[in-house]
Amino acid sequence: MATFFKAADVAKAAVEIEKKGEAFYRHMAEQTKDEDLRNLFIHLAGEEHKHELIFSNLLNRLGSVELPAWSTTEEYGEYIDALISSHTLFDSHSEALMAGAGDAESGVRVALSFEKDTLLFFVELKELVPDSEKDAVQRCVDEERLHIRQLRAML
Repeated sequence: MATFFKAADVAKAAVEIEKKGEAFYRHMAEQTKDEDLRNLFIHLAGEEHKHELIFSNLLNRLGSVELPAWSTTEEYGEYIDALISSHTLFDSHSEALMAGAGDAESGVRVALSFEKDTLLFFVELKELVPDSEKDAVQRCVDEERLHIRQLRAML
């Protein structure tokens, strides 16, 4: 039997991802001694906050919009749940990862993992939202790709 869920449920998860990302980057900015890396973490915290606002507004616009019929299969719902539950900052080991991210290289590697997980989630989210919302999600996808390049350069 198909499991039906609302597009807003997926947008709520995106808001939570961005909130956790902002908190992570603010924590890392406080921890690092490297000024360039601190500045990047502060910048990325601001980007996560900006994305949180985008997805909060999207959430308000989506309201009770159902996900497309092809996305409501139980299998697809399980896939979306797996993307969320295995996300670096939702994973049950995330606190240990954050605690272990005290040195600059470890912090950047955790951040890269976070950004890659977020990118994958947003690519899927783009497929689930109405056409009128796809551009906003695509802008976030493009920015996540930029974040990955910026973090990789710090290694």
